[in-house]
Amino acid sequence: MLALALLLLAAPAADPAPQLSAAEMRMAATVDREYERSVALLQRLVDQNSGTTNLPGVAKVGEMMAAELRDLGFTVTWKPLPQTERAGHLIAVHAGRPGTRRLLLIGHLDTVFEADSPFQRFVRKSEEASGPGAGDDKGGMVVMLAALRAMRDAGTLDRTNIEIVLTGDEEDSGEPVALARADLIAAGKRADVALDFEGLAVEDGRDMGSIARRSANDWTLTVTGKSGHSSRIFSPAFGDGAINEAARILAAFRTELPEPDLTFNTGVLAGGATAAIDPSGAKASAQGKSNIIPAQAIASGDFRTLSEEQTRRVRGKMEAIVARHLPGTDARIAFKPGYPAMAPTAGNRALLDRLNAVNRDLGLAEMPPLDPLKRGAGDISWVAADVDGLVGLGTASRGDHTPDEVVDLSTIRRQGKRAAILMSRLGVERR
Repeated sequence: MLALALLLLAAPAADPAPQLSAAEMRMAATVDREYERSVALLQRLVDQNSGTTNLPGVAKVGEMMAAELRDLGFTVTWKPLPQTERAGHLIAVHAGRPGTRRLLLIGHLDTVFEADSPFQRFVRKSEEASGPGAGDDKGGMVVMLAALRAMRDAGTLDRTNIEIVLTGDEEDSGEPVALARADLIAAGKRADVALDFEGLAVEDGRDMGSIARRSANDWTLTVTGKSGHSSRIFSPAFGDGAINEAARILAAFRTELPEPDLTFNTGVLAGGATAAIDPSGAKASAQGKSNIIPAQAIASGDFRTLSEEQTRRVRGKMEAIVARHLPGTDARIAFKPGYPAMAPTAGNRALLDRLNAVNRDLGLAEMPPLDPLKRGAGDISWVAADVDGLVGLGTASRGDHTPDEVVDLSTIRRQGKRAAILMSRLGVERR
């Protein structure tokens, strides 16, 4: 027992925590003992490219994760989704003790780095490593497996009801979204707790707890005006032209929309005699001349909110601003919902309290709630309306979504311990 206690924490901590049970001490020791195995698995996952549109690559990462989960006693299903032009999702189920809480674990197989990216390989430097998806989210999946292996070795996995959904298109969801997220939403309705293994947020050297994620909603503004010789612009007969009117509407967004927890952005803008944005939303084209009043303008962007009520309110304000278009012009705004919001509910706060109880017993510092403006949208939001949840159980990293992505390998240890003990405690409670 003393040997296990001495192995308990890799990070600096207080004396061996007296509140840990023998099984929990064994879990902590297993995470430490298997650390290099976890790092080796992370390297194999990272070295397999799984950019969202590299469908074979995503499937191969799914196969690697499936093998690990089958070894832990999970029933694994690969759900292909050719209808959405994405690889599919991995779904794994472990049946535990009847009548106890059902845990949903969420992660994703894909990365933002496609097969033609020059950023392809895992490179370790002591307790850090760079590589595509090393933190987001392959590091998170490794933490998940480290925790589950520790639970198996301590005998707590057998009694725990767990469903795992690893999506293959978190970074760029397939369409239609209703089909792309149907399995995850259904799993959320079955679950009592959702735990998202995306990255751990760290501020000023302090681990943070995440109980909320904001939504992501796209919009497209289309403005038309009367074309003619530029000498007639601003006259009653011709009005302001499409570009000036689009600029006026966007300026009104800036002055009238701001409120707490909201951000909004114009990402692409074009105007002229003709103007268009391609179906991908990434490229715009326009034609015109300096002496012609522009007949068309188009802009697209997004806005992010902390609740679905806020989404509805902001959308209504944007529609009202656009409806006030000036004479001689017409304006329309269309919305494309993306990720819903995960509001900071009382249930989510209670789960963070449970995690902080684990931290106290491990001798780790309390994790304050993270400002949701500092997290992007994510898959747990699709189940947030049905089940309480926590975000950020994966590894800490920096430079995510860039060729400078670097994962803090040491966080596999403390995150694996936190997750294993939290899941073991939640998993024995009655529904």
